[in-house]
Amino acid sequence: MRALTWQGLQDVKVQEVPDPRIEQPTDAVVRVTSTAICGSDLHLYNVLAAYLKPGDVLGHEFMGVVEEVGPGVERLSVGDRVVVPFTISCGSCFMCDRQLFSQCETTQNRDTDKGASLFGYTSLYGSVPGGQAERVRVPHADFGPVKITSDLPDERFLYLSDILPTAWQAVAYADTEEGGTLAVLGLGPVGQLCIRSARQMGVQRIIGVDRVPERLALARAHGAEVVDDSEVKDVAATLKEMTDGRGPDSVVDAVGMEAHGSPVLGAAVAAAKRLPKPIARKAIETAGVDRLAALHTSIEAVRRGGTVSLSGVYGGMADPMPMMQLFDKQVQMRMGQCNVRRWTDELYDLVSGADDIFDLENLATHRVPLEEAAEMYQTFNDKADGCIKVVLKP
Repeated sequence: MRALTWQGLQDVKVQEVPDPRIEQPTDAVVRVTSTAICGSDLHLYNVLAAYLKPGDVLGHEFMGVVEEVGPGVERLSVGDRVVVPFTISCGSCFMCDRQLFSQCETTQNRDTDKGASLFGYTSLYGSVPGGQAERVRVPHADFGPVKITSDLPDERFLYLSDILPTAWQAVAYADTEEGGTLAVLGLGPVGQLCIRSARQMGVQRIIGVDRVPERLALARAHGAEVVDDSEVKDVAATLKEMTDGRGPDSVVDAVGMEAHGSPVLGAAVAAAKRLPKPIARKAIETAGVDRLAALHTSIEAVRRGGTVSLSGVYGGMADPMPMMQLFDKQVQMRMGQCNVRRWTDELYDLVSGADDIFDLENLATHRVPLEEAAEMYQTFNDKADGCIKVVLKP
């Protein structure tokens, strides 16, 4: 079959790879009908080379049709249309019972001291072949996949795999009080859906921060006030000025480890990702390699006693943190890999209605065949051609 594979730094290629097959009784094989490029995929494209090898199949946002099921799968049948969460969880362990599905103890990666396995996301998380492919083996198909009984288009459901529940969780964790203000730093796909999720949750005032004109315009169109961080000297000070000098009640950092505005740490990232793999892994696991401008801005901007919610991915093990400021301001922080199945039932009901309340069918700016995936990675990485979200069709 054809699949998008990692080959090296900023080097991906669609090539022939072995067809997936049933390996465990609870496996299914899904024929992919739609798959997307996620902002997290760009971390693999740019930073996390030390945990990848040439030929690894990428992608963790996908949906399709069940082609085969193992004997332990009772809730799915051949021909079912499904969307597959990017976190692989069993549904019945200690962590899953507490709805912490991204910490599933059945698929936990103990050798790397990481949580649940993920599709298409490095040796840190199980080296499970991903979904930017014609077909995918889906472990724990007795629990993970969400069956779609509607005939609405794929893009109404595709983002249930990752970015919609990720945004929903980020806003839920932000816990903006009634009548309060939420700021969202980073208006890529997750940031855009944070704004739309916040509207659904009843947040009355939302401020979006980015520097890409198309992203700012889209956020404004969905009811957010916007701040262009390329035009203001101090984003945190600007947010405080907009909120009676206190700062927003809560802030979502939807940027993560590759933020602009951190030249020193940016140089460290650039150096680390080009080191020989054993040395690079050691650097990543023991040193601060994140660019922290967005995180530090979030902490500076949020009001005293407010909440910072992290949905952007961070990977540094020794990142400098403003602990005096965090303690003095009594800032609460919530974060973590999305517990996708915690939110999918609630979100499925919202997205499957007659009205596209999250405007999901219009989120993708680029829809191309899988064979054009390599070019679209570069376009998305460069934020070129007005690219906000890419959907691939195998």
